[in-house]
Amino acid sequence: MNRRVFVGGALAGLAAPRAARAKPGGIPMRTLGRTGQKLTIIGQGGARFGMIPLEEGKAVVRRAYELGINYFDMARAYSDGHAEEVYGAVIPEFRKEIFLTTKSLQRTRQAAEADLETSLRTMKTDYVDLWQMHMVSTIQEVERIFAPGGAIEAFEAAKKAGKCRFIGYTNCRDPQVHVEMLKRAERFDTCLMPLHAADTCFSDSPGMSFERTALPAAVERGVGIFAIKTFGNAFLLRTFSPGDCLRYVLSLPITAAPLGACTLGQIEDDVRIAQKFSPLTPEQKQAMITRVASGKFDTIRGPALEYWKTR
Repeated sequence: MNRRVFVGGALAGLAAPRAARAKPGGIPMRTLGRTGQKLTIIGQGGARFGMIPLEEGKAVVRRAYELGINYFDMARAYSDGHAEEVYGAVIPEFRKEIFLTTKSLQRTRQAAEADLETSLRTMKTDYVDLWQMHMVSTIQEVERIFAPGGAIEAFEAAKKAGKCRFIGYTNCRDPQVHVEMLKRAERFDTCLMPLHAADTCFSDSPGMSFERTALPAAVERGVGIFAIKTFGNAFLLRTFSPGDCLRYVLSLPITAAPLGACTLGQIEDDVRIAQKFSPLTPEQKQAMITRVASGKFDTIRGPALEYWKTR
């Protein structure tokens, strides 16, 4: 679900005044782990480009760049590869000025190498800044990746060949798999995980909280950390504003949050929020968690919200 497709549908027809266009620049930046790269605290994500026509996607990407975003997230699997076509139609105009990523679901060296070649060709670039193993969700997948002929061989070879500058992995299903992957943290530069105000309230199971389990492990090992599902796939917007949700996540020890803007209004909103960012106080953060955990908002906690978690 798109965070503001949901809200926009609920408010359709209301004559609300349109906010002024965001001014370029002024987005805070943070260092990506031990890489030394400086990224804007929000990124443009491509996961929802399959919901809109190509020309609309191109306009959103170009506007994100104009507003000062330098982190552009992508995956080969998004919209069966069509999302990469949106980037390929725009990003060559400013390729050297941005941090471009993509991801592969493949777990063998041969299949992962083929994925990367397709991604580079589709996005019209000869390298990506970050290539990530996408959705590493089980211990069995970890074992396949690191077995002889596994995907790690493709990733490390691509880094050595200059086809990617850094390598990482993603997982939104099980924080314990993050902990397992991070036992090999010296081989990764980044990780990506779901973080939001309801994460710590998952069915009263602390072990299934990414904030309590995977996040500290990643911080300890010095990898760059990206946060996704900031708005709980729009469910949290029934109780909190987009600004509150984003402030919560950006107050955690992460580098950046890629956001799935697919309209010009969404990217403008995202940038305005980021430009005005100030960290939550511990009291403000706890107040948000307490509101979720109170039991009065059952639809914004547990499996009904975080359906992407394994348990």
